[in-house]
Amino acid sequence: MDINDLIEKISKEVSEQIGTKPETVAGFKNVSDLSSMLEYSMLNPDTTKEQILEAITIAKKLRLANICVSPYYASLAADYLRNSGIAVCVPVGFPHGAATTAAKAAEIREAVQNGATELDVEMNIPAIKSAHFDEARKDLAEMCNLARGKAKIKAIYEQGILSDEEKVKTLKIADECGVDYIKISNALTGKNACIEDVKFVRDCIGKSVGIKIDGGIRSAKTAIELLKAGANRFGVSKPAQILGGD
Repeated sequence: MDINDLIEKISKEVSEQIGTKPETVAGFKNVSDLSSMLEYSMLNPDTTKEQILEAITIAKKLRLANICVSPYYASLAADYLRNSGIAVCVPVGFPHGAATTAAKAAEIREAVQNGATELDVEMNIPAIKSAHFDEARKDLAEMCNLARGKAKIKAIYEQGILSDEEKVKTLKIADECGVDYIKISNALTGKNACIEDVKFVRDCIGKSVGIKIDGGIRSAKTAIELLKAGANRFGVSKPAQILGGD
């Protein structure tokens, strides 16, 4: 199916699924708007070069926000996505944030050098769980300062392993450090993305910071419901399925 036909088809289906006109939903007008909010996650440790290249082809066809790859594949992805308008996103300190600030800084420098323009930065979970919030703040602030003007920073917020008090303090730290997005991550719990988590984060940080969420997002309907709750980006592993492809 031609991409323009796909856009028209899925836009109609989405509006029927959510029971309202697409243009009334948080700036959402059609599936091309939704596709530009999807981040194609290719972070499994057994991901091959061939799979990365296939994902890049899909990302170009569907005009996604980015492809998220391990640091090992950053330069490869950047080479094949050059001048496409699709970003390369690389995780930093993933998945525990337990590396030293210096180690994460080295990851950031190399990722940017290799073509990454978006970074999903894991906050220091051990420091947060130990109530060492000043250390967690210093860690993130240094990473934000290093990346500023070079790459967007998405602070990974592993909400599934934090107490309510830790959640609020962690979100405040991220907001104060000037991150571009809070990434609501479920990597360590396997929990699916849900509206309540998005609303909680949005209530804590207001409207000045974007929200990315991942975890079992497999349909346009789910993505639109999360969008209505306040999310702006969605980490997904099957973008074609969400947008009506195979």
